[in-house]
Amino acid sequence: MTLGAILFDAYGTLLDIHSSVARHAARLGPSAGAISNLWRQKQLEYTWTLSLAGDYRPFDALTAEALDFALATHGIDDPVLRNDLLASYRRLTPFADVAPTLTALKSSGKKVGILSNGTPGMLREALDSAAIADRLEPILSVHALRFYKPDPRVYGMAAESLYLPPHSIGFVSSNAWDAMGAARVGFKVFLLRRQPGPQEYALDGKVTPIVSLTALPPLV
Repeated sequence: MTLGAILFDAYGTLLDIHSSVARHAARLGPSAGAISNLWRQKQLEYTWTLSLAGDYRPFDALTAEALDFALATHGIDDPVLRNDLLASYRRLTPFADVAPTLTALKSSGKKVGILSNGTPGMLREALDSAAIADRLEPILSVHALRFYKPDPRVYGMAAESLYLPPHSIGFVSSNAWDAMGAARVGFKVFLLRRQPGPQEYALDGKVTPIVSLTALPPLV
């Protein structure tokens, strides 16, 4: 397979979205896991709902609004903890397989970048904190378009930015809805399945499933 570039989703694929809550789990108590899951659920729901409504607010604002909902749902009113969680979200922990995979891809001469819902500022801070920014270029954000994945125009923007046809671009995501969007425009999609579970969006035969990023370099 000859691909001109490999793009990664950031949140949940390279960066552990639950690491923010994990750092403050003792302060959140027994609801920590449920809060983290609801935070993520609402964060994504808000991106989809706004896009369907033809509206846009930046990802960092939606992340804060989703956290407020999750905390309120579980009866937590602690402004200091809220701010600590949001600050921690900007410095999410990378998964253990990220750095060696990016190094291997860069060593092979591949162009390796990001295509994310995150704002440019969020992404730069997160990637610098994770010590992987030097292995990722370009960093492509939906913020320039003002609508969110999986709108096909997001993936089209990536192809235009890379000056490559979609079939020459590899895309890696742990989110099935994101993989679906990329596959529909013709990207070669690798669905990272960190957790077992049923398949979604009729993706069988349309994407290549992998269980770890370390499986990626031999495939591309």
